[in-house]
Formats: sequence, C-alpha cells, structure tokens
Amino acid sequence: MRLLFFVSVFLLIAQISFLMAEESNKSAGGSIPGSGEDAVVHIVYVDRPGEEEPEAFHIRTLASVVGGEDAAKDALIYHYKHAASGFSAKLTPQQVAELSQKPEVLQVVPSRTMQLHSGTGAAVHRQGAV
Repeated sequence: MRLLFFVSVFLLIAQISFLMAEESNKSAGGSIPGSGEDAVVHIVYVDRPGEEEPEAFHIRTLASVVGGEDAAKDALIYHYKHAASGFSAKLTPQQVAELSQKPEVLQVVPSRTMQLHSGTGAAVHRQGAV
C-alpha cells in the first residue's frame, strides 16, 4: 500500500514536470544555442547518489554531456529525489546517447504528456446514448 502511494505521488510529480517542461519548450523555442539540434525534454533515471546531495549529483552528471555546470543548470527542469532518483532536462539526441552510456544512468526516456479523461463518456453513458 505504501509503495502504491509513492508510485502515485511520483506519477503526479512527473505529470506536473511534463506540463512545466512543455510550457518551457514553447517559450524557449526548444533548441540549444550553437548545437543546431532541437532539444526535447527527457527523464533521466540514475542510481541514488551515496553521500552526495541529489541535486549536485544530477548537475554533475548532466554537466559532463552539455558542456559545463551552467549549461546543465539551464537544461535542468526538475529533480526527482523521493520515489525515484533522477531529473528531467532538455537534451539533444547526441546528449541522450552520451548520457545513456554513463554507468550511473539507468535509463533515459522521452517525456510524454498524458491527457486525463474528460469525464464526458460517463455522462453520455448515463443519458443512454451508449
């Protein structure tokens, strides 16, 4: 039961970060200056850092593929540190490939925006239309 709660909380947080990332992509144009490639929001799952603070670990991991700490801070969107360990960031296909090869990175997946059901199906069913 407790695990189900944490998974539910994680999914809720992920949905919020996806929405925030989508808005950020719309306003930022989606490309990384000088790269010539479009950056897309990805969720990066990593091993939990030992003694290091999660945020510092995420920035250090990302900095190695985006060109430094400042670029990593600009690309980062959200830190996941409770139900899962990882972060969301705007990444080019080349950066995704480089991050995926790192031993501390478990998985890199594209962010997806999910639509919740509108509830109109239940109303139509109650009216006898279905």
